Amino acid sequence: MVHSARRVSHLGERVHRPKPHEWTARRWVRRLKFRNRKEKEKRPRPDQKAVAKRIRQRFSTSEKLHWPEHELAKKFVLSAEEALTIDSKRSFSNLSSGVLKDTFTTGTSSYNVLLQSKEERKHHSQKRFSSAHSKQHRKPSKSPSSSHSKDPSRTPALVPVTSTGSGLALPPKPKNKVKRRNLTPLPKPKQQPQLCRSFEKGDDFSGKKLCILTAIKPINLEKEKLRFFKSDYTYNPQFEYANPSLPGVLAKHSHASDRFLKQSINIMELTLQKYGSYEKFEQATGGSLLSKTRIWSHVRKYMMKEGCLGEIVVHLTEDLLSRASMTVVNGCPTLTINISTAREHWLEGMLRHEIGTHYFRGINNLQQPWNSWIGRKKHELKPNNPTEEGLASIHSVLFRKDPFLWRAALLYYTVYQASQMSFCELFKDIGRFVKDPNTRWDYCVRAKRGWTDTSQPGCFSKDQVYLDGILQILRFRESIDFHLLTALGKVSYEDVDRLKELAVTENMRVPHFLHDHSRYMEHLEKIMEVNELTDAELKHLI
Repeated sequence: MVHSARRVSHLGERVHRPKPHEWTARRWVRRLKFRNRKEKEKRPRPDQKAVAKRIRQRFSTSEKLHWPEHELAKKFVLSAEEALTIDSKRSFSNLSSGVLKDTFTTGTSSYNVLLQSKEERKHHSQKRFSSAHSKQHRKPSKSPSSSHSKDPSRTPALVPVTSTGSGLALPPKPKNKVKRRNLTPLPKPKQQPQLCRSFEKGDDFSGKKLCILTAIKPINLEKEKLRFFKSDYTYNPQFEYANPSLPGVLAKHSHASDRFLKQSINIMELTLQKYGSYEKFEQATGGSLLSKTRIWSHVRKYMMKEGCLGEIVVHLTEDLLSRASMTVVNGCPTLTINISTAREHWLEGMLRHEIGTHYFRGINNLQQPWNSWIGRKKHELKPNNPTEEGLASIHSVLFRKDPFLWRAALLYYTVYQASQMSFCELFKDIGRFVKDPNTRWDYCVRAKRGWTDTSQPGCFSKDQVYLDGILQILRFRESIDFHLLTALGKVSYEDVDRLKELAVTENMRVPHFLHDHSRYMEHLEKIMEVNELTDAELKHLI
C-alpha cells in the first residue's frame, strides 16, 4: 500500500486539513454568494432611453442655465402692477404657479414644471428604497445605472440629529449617481430674492388679475378647433373656461383702437410685396426650425453674452400660443420657449425680448424706490405698458436684415377686426395676409380669448399694446435715454427724466446691445425706413 506524501507548507509544517463539516459550510457560503451575484446580473438593466429622458428633464427644468429649462411655465419678470394681487407681507413662494408674465401666456408651462418636480421626488424616493434594500447584503454589487457607486464601507459618518430626551442618528441622504455623458455640468441655480414685486409686464390691474390670467385660455380649445375645421371654417367656437373672468374686468380689455390701423395694414402689405406671402417671409427671414439641442446651445451662448448664465431656468414646450413667456416658478425666474416657433434667425431676437428687456428691467426694478405698488403710487408712475412691450418688440427685430414689424402689426389689426366681426368672419378676413389655417386659428383665438360666444363681435384688446408701444418709442427715440430706460426698471419712457434723480443707478444690469449707442440708433432708423414710417406721420399720430 502506497501512502501519499503528507501535505506540508513552504515552512515545512504540516498543513491543517479542515474537517468535512467545515468544507461543507464554506462550500455553501460560496454558493450563496455566487447565487446572489447571478441574481443581480439577471436583473434588467435600466432603459437607457428612460435614463436619457430623465436627464433631459432635469436639464430642462430643475437646473438653471449657468448651465439648462424660464417666460425671469413655461426667464420672466412679473411687473410691479401684479403686486396689487399679492399682499405685501406674503411670501412670493406662496403664489400659485398659474401666475404668468402676461395675459397671453398659457399656464401649461408652469404646471409642467411642477408636475416634473413631483416626478423627480417620486423617483428619488424609489432610489432611496433601492439603496436601503441593497445594504442587506454583505457585499452589494454596483448598480447597472451607476458605475461610480461607492462602497458602503466608505459611506460618510452618520449625521447626528438631536431631539428632546434622546439622541438619534440618520444616514446621509442618498444622492442620484446617474452618470452624465456629453453634457456640460450645470451649476446650482442662483436665488433671486423677492422677484414678485418687479417682474410685471402688464398694465395696472385690479386685485382680480389672477382670475384673468388663469381664465384666458379656453379649456375646450382642441375640441372646438377640431369642430371648426370639420365645418369648413363656418362654425363659431363656443369657448368654455375653468374660472370665468369677471365681466367688469373683461370689459376693460374689450375696447379696440383704430389709431394705428392704417400703419398696421401698410406694414403687412409692404412685407407681402417683398416676399409674396407670410409663409415665404417666415422661411426667408426666420430660417429653419431649430432642434431642442440647438435651442439649448443658442440660449446658453446668449446668456453667457449677457452675464446671466445660471440665473434663469429654461423650459421647452409646444403648448404655448405666444413664442415665449417669462414666469416665476417656485421662486425661480423661468423662460418658456415654444419650440414650434423657434427659428434659427429669430431666436436671438426672442431672447433680447425676454431676457435683454423684461428680465433686466425687472431685476433693476428691485433696487428702485418704486419696486412696490406703494412706491409706484407715491412717485406717481404711469403704467409701464405700452413702453415695456413696445421696447421688447423693437429689440426682437433690432438686428434683422429686414426688420418688418409684421407680428405686432398683425396682432393690432386682428384685435381691431375681432371687435367688429365674428370668429368665422375674422378667420376669413385675415386670410388676405396669412394663408395657413393653423396660423390663422392661433391669431383668431388670441383676439377672441375671454369670450364664450364667438359669433358675436368682441375682442381681448391687450395684443394691440405691441405696435402701440413700438410707434410711441420710435416717435420719441431721439429724446429717450435707452440706457436709463432699462436701468430704472419697470417705468414708462415718459417718467425717465423725472425719476433719474431719485433712481439707484449703481450696479444696474444693461443688455450688451445697448452699450453701443450709435449702432443702436442706426438700427432704429432702419426699422423706420423698412416699415416706411416717417417722423411727420408719427408726430401727427402721437
